[in-house]
Amino acid sequence: MPSEQIQWFPGHMAKTRRMITENLKNVDVVIEILDARIPKSSRNPEIAKMTEQKPTILLLNKATLADPEMTKKWCEYYSKGQTICITTDCLSGMGINKLTEAVNKVLAAKLERYEAKGMSGRKLKAMIVGIPNVGKSSLINRICGSKKAKVENRPGVTVDKQWVATNIGLDLMDMPGVLWPKFDDRIIGENLALTGAIKDKILDIESLAIVLCSRLRKYYPEMLCARYKLGCIADYEDYTDLQLFEAIGKKRGFLVSGGEIDYERTANMLLDEFRSAKIGKITLDRI
Repeated sequence: MPSEQIQWFPGHMAKTRRMITENLKNVDVVIEILDARIPKSSRNPEIAKMTEQKPTILLLNKATLADPEMTKKWCEYYSKGQTICITTDCLSGMGINKLTEAVNKVLAAKLERYEAKGMSGRKLKAMIVGIPNVGKSSLINRICGSKKAKVENRPGVTVDKQWVATNIGLDLMDMPGVLWPKFDDRIIGENLALTGAIKDKILDIESLAIVLCSRLRKYYPEMLCARYKLGCIADYEDYTDLQLFEAIGKKRGFLVSGGEIDYERTANMLLDEFRSAKIGKITLDRI
C-alpha cells in the first residue's frame, strides 16, 4: 500500500471554497453530487459544513457502477432533516427525472410563500457542488439537453463558477470540483484516488492497484475471482495483497522478459476495469 497519505489540493480549490461561501446567499438550494461507489469518501466535510443551513439534495451519482444494495442503504442514511437523497447516473440520465420532485419537496415551504404572493412561476436557483470528476457538468448537460458545461473523465476540468439556465424552473450555478486540504482518514484518500477524483499522474499507480486488490478480496471476492479466473479466493488466503496482484497479472499474461510481471500494465488494467464496472458493480464505502 502507499507509504504516504494521498493529498491533492490545487490552488483553485481554495478559491472555490471562498466562492461557495460567498454565493450561498444567491441560491435557494444546494445540489451536492456524490460518487455512489464511495458515498462517504466523496462527501467533502467542508462543503457539508458550509451548506448545512441550506436545503440540500444529495445525488448518489454513477449509481449504475455501484452495488445496488449498498446504494439503497446510503440513500436511506443521507435522507434526513432538510436533506433528500436520490440515485442517479448523469451519463445515461437514470434518476434525473426525480430531481424536480426533490427540489419541490425540499423547498415546499418557500414555494408556498411564493404562491401566496402570486409569484408561483418564479425561477429557483441551485448551486451544484461536489468533488472533482463526480459528474457535475454531466448533470447540467443532461438537464439542459445540450452541452453547456465542459465534460471530461478527469478531475479539475471546471475551474470557475458558471450560471446555466434550464427548462425545468432552475438556474444552476456550477462550481468547480473541490476536495479538502487534508484527509484525516487514509482510506478516504485511497478511495478518492481509486475512483479517479485525484489525478492519476500524481500517484503511484501500482501501489494504488494493490490497495484495490485488498478492497476487492475483502468485499467482493467472488467478483474478483470470476473476472480474473482465480478459482476460489480461499486458495489465496496466505497471499499478500502484492502476491494477489501478481497472480492477476500472471493470469492475464502481462509478463515482460524473464517472465516477470508487468506491474504497470497490470495496475492500469485493474484500475480501468474497476472504474468501468467490468469487475462488477462495486461500492467501497460500507455502512
